[in-house]
Amino acid sequence: MFLENTLNFNKQTGWIEVVCGSMFSGKTEELIRRIRRAQYANLGVIIFKPMVDTRDKKDTVVSHDDTVVECKTIKKSEEIYKRVKECKVVGIDEAQFFDDGIVEVCNTLANQGVRVIVAGLDMDYKGVPFKNMANLMATAEYVTKVHAICPKTGGLAQYSYRKTQSKKRILLGKGDEYMPLSRAAYVKKSDKKKNKD
Repeated sequence: MFLENTLNFNKQTGWIEVVCGSMFSGKTEELIRRIRRAQYANLGVIIFKPMVDTRDKKDTVVSHDDTVVECKTIKKSEEIYKRVKECKVVGIDEAQFFDDGIVEVCNTLANQGVRVIVAGLDMDYKGVPFKNMANLMATAEYVTKVHAICPKTGGLAQYSYRKTQSKKRILLGKGDEYMPLSRAAYVKKSDKKKNKD
């Protein structure tokens, strides 16, 4: 379990935490857990999500277990600079949907003494890493990879298998469009799909 850095906040030192994994792995749930602890500590918190994430209400982040927190919905990552003000903690959900500038924004905020908590998918439905998430993981002080449970094997799932035929890289969805799978189950299902095509 991740425990917050216990550095003295009077000497405002920033850092980046990345929570990553497949669909249904609890990324947003973990982001919300950390955000709520920071709110309890009265640290001054703000949360952002990308405008392209239209699955829930505009100004809320909602986990798959229906936990809800308020957020700011933005189009471009650089908008974060204008809205941070006196915050000591910045949360960012669905970071893979942001432009590549999100990496610079997170690093700049951390360099200015802000704790930045980022949640997002590490890979797309083909198993290809999202570039901005990979770069954030490389520069982060803390990386937590969370896993779903594979319904086929009962093991840990790290892949987001797409059940639909869409070839678009970004396809917002929930249980109807995606299923978390272990490596073995993902390879087996992907091979079957290729053979059908």
